[in-house]
Amino acid sequence: MTLTAFRRDVSMPWKEISVMDERLRFVSRLLGGEAMTEVCREFGISRKTSYNIFDRYKEFGIEEHRGATAFGDGPWECHSPSA
Repeated sequence: MTLTAFRRDVSMPWKEISVMDERLRFVSRLLGGEAMTEVCREFGISRKTSYNIFDRYKEFGIEEHRGATAFGDGPWECHSPSA
């Protein structure tokens, strides 16, 4: 039987998480002393990407994140080189 067979709304047990919130969690773990390699593995990102995120945090700080409304807003955006 599928959930649609019940004919009722079912709330999902997980929360929606923004990209920016995930980046802040990532930075927080690095600042807490965890190893870059281990945190990258758990978040499923490359070390190159992780250093981009961490360097932007060090350059612009948390306040720049608070002003960003979506992925791509402000200095926390990770740019990939144009082809």
